[in-house]
Amino acid sequence: MSAAPATILPTQRLDGQRAIVTGAGRGIGRAAALALAEAGADVTLFARSGAELAAVAAEVRERGRQADTCAGDVRSAEDVERLVEAAAGATICVTAAGLNRPAPTLEQPAEDFDLVIDTNLRGTYLTCRAFAAAAVAGARGARIVAISSQMGEVGYPGRAAYCASKHAVNGLVRALAVEWAPLGIAVNAVAPTFVETPLTRPMLEDEEFRADVLRRLPIGRIGVPADVVGAVVFLASPQASLVTGHVLAVDGGWTAW
Repeated sequence: MSAAPATILPTQRLDGQRAIVTGAGRGIGRAAALALAEAGADVTLFARSGAELAAVAAEVRERGRQADTCAGDVRSAEDVERLVEAAAGATICVTAAGLNRPAPTLEQPAEDFDLVIDTNLRGTYLTCRAFAAAAVAGARGARIVAISSQMGEVGYPGRAAYCASKHAVNGLVRALAVEWAPLGIAVNAVAPTFVETPLTRPMLEDEEFRADVLRRLPIGRIGVPADVVGAVVFLASPQASLVTGHVLAVDGGWTAW
């Protein structure tokens, strides 16, 4: 008998790897952590709430993977350094920490703008930089997946700060991808549409706002975290070995209009 042909399809399995996930206590971050665990990765979870992290860690362990937790704030360089030290040897980093403070721009306190930019942009920058430095010091390849947003490609009333932060995250991803490719570090982003999470739920309970969102979604429905995590695992996996500097829209067709 002739030998079976060698497979041509790389795997999405992440066995033997460790992943860092920021914003892992809830929403897309939590779902990403569980999906990475299901793909075989051990996970170091980071968020501000230790109680939420403990609950997600238990869910990871139920899936047969190891889970460590590290409570802190992505706006703090010291906290992020502590996270990277706790996740020694990690080869995957998912930056899902983020927030929004929607308001008409003429009415929005400058402090709210600063908070959104510091969390969504500075937090992503600090996490990527600390993780990449550790990967270079360990002479290992690595993959970064930033959670961006469709709002990084379009505008929307009352979301100037959030749109600015996510446009900047997309630019950061592309710049880091070019800078770090020679170091064996791939940097990509996933850009979801509105997804039902604790962050968006209060907004989506406004019937007029929800109707406007649905009007802009050709797919005809609002997303759930499970819609996003396949893209995260793909970009973290060997199947994406030739992909870097890419922002993958998971937006139900919003940006296709």
